Amino acid sequence: MSRILGFVRDLVFAQVFGASSFTDAFFVAFKIPNFMRRLFAEGAFATAFVPVLTEYRTQRDFRQLKDFVDHVAGSLGLVLLGVSLVGVVASPLIVSLFAFGWVIDGETEKLDLAAEMLRLTFPYLFFISLTAFAGGILNAHDRFAVPAFTPVLLNLVLIASALWLAPQMEQPIVALAWGVFIAGITQFVFQLPFLGQLGLVPRPRPGFHDPGVRRILKLMVPALFAVSVTQINLLLDTVLASFLVTGSISWLYYSDRLMEFPLGILGVGLATVILPRLSRRQAEAAPEKFSSELDWGLRIALTFGLPSAVGLAVLAAPTISTLFQSEVFDAHDVAMAERSLIAYALGIQAFILIKVLAPGFYARQDTRTPVRIGVIAMAANMVFNLALIFPLQHAGLALATSLSAYLNAYLLLRGLQRSGAYRPLAGWSRLLRQVGIAVVAMAAVVAWLSPGLETWVGAARTDRVIWLFGLIAAGATAYFGTLVLGGWRPRQLSHAATSGEGA
Repeated sequence: MSRILGFVRDLVFAQVFGASSFTDAFFVAFKIPNFMRRLFAEGAFATAFVPVLTEYRTQRDFRQLKDFVDHVAGSLGLVLLGVSLVGVVASPLIVSLFAFGWVIDGETEKLDLAAEMLRLTFPYLFFISLTAFAGGILNAHDRFAVPAFTPVLLNLVLIASALWLAPQMEQPIVALAWGVFIAGITQFVFQLPFLGQLGLVPRPRPGFHDPGVRRILKLMVPALFAVSVTQINLLLDTVLASFLVTGSISWLYYSDRLMEFPLGILGVGLATVILPRLSRRQAEAAPEKFSSELDWGLRIALTFGLPSAVGLAVLAAPTISTLFQSEVFDAHDVAMAERSLIAYALGIQAFILIKVLAPGFYARQDTRTPVRIGVIAMAANMVFNLALIFPLQHAGLALATSLSAYLNAYLLLRGLQRSGAYRPLAGWSRLLRQVGIAVVAMAAVVAWLSPGLETWVGAARTDRVIWLFGLIAAGATAYFGTLVLGGWRPRQLSHAATSGEGA
């Protein structure tokens, strides 16, 4: 629901605001706190908090667990409040740093508008980080539905802001910044009753000397960088794109949003489930089950991630045209966004693998190894950026992010295997062969049936929707039909840790 409404949200943005200097300014103002949310809340904090919380839940009594939650809430809230205040006060400076190309080009109107909106969007970091804190508690208690549903509220609020609040404002795009602020509060308040059912609504008490809090802080410091390398790379894309032609940031944004759909449904879903499960296996000192959990996650990632990547690349132009094309998002915008979407799509498999592999380190409270890997991937991304931005412009930035993600995933996998934490179960060669042949068949069918870009942009919206759903259905039929004909069966993805046997 969250991802579908996210598409509706972006469709509304494209229809109402298009791709302009105003949308560029908003996406910068939104991306900065959103980046920090993923870095602190869903990134470093979540990977440090959930394993420690799981250990408390497994090995301590409820009173100790509640004290730990209270101290984490107080410490986290105090830090977030300070960061948010600094962000609001220093918004012009922050915008200048993250959109330095505008400073060079003297685009003061863009800078001023982005700074104005950042003052409204930066407090979102405070509320959404507390939301992630609450979600971590619920996930550690195997309650995944409420945290997964919570982003629906963000999309609903932003859609309402674009459709109803924007026409009431002197500068309509500022309504979206107000929507981000309101959505942050809404998402946090929504989770409180469900924490109450567990008896874990926190009474915030700063406790930086609490042993559990100190362990989280120790784990967070390196994880701040390592777990969010992908997000840092995407943010660097924004910085470099500010030097390119107007619209580049918006084209990258819409491409990124489409890439996030399979990543959000599959990658984030897997990461959400696998981290507490791996943490539990680690606390139980069950290395074979730990490895089996990882093996299961990697099989799911391959079976559904590879066709998602190839399918989105083949259907890049039809998807963008169907969802976003309008009077203010024209055929030129579709063609430009198609280029970056293809480049991002090539990295979807790597992004999903990272979501599965990184928890293999964090569940064992090892944050140093991913830091070293993250530094390597970060440096590689910058080299790729500089090599590809000149010949490919904004699409080069997207391709650089994808290439560095594959390097990141490979090094994570190699590290887990060398440490003995992961030992592949039998059947991988067969699965790779089956998935590879099925993906080729799917791509051939979709490419053969798909009309050209000119046909798509010239067609009525209803026709584009029907064609797109038809192509998706044909591709899915070709993929799973070829898998089954090749001998694949769903039991090959059965959870080895549960079934007790390899695939």
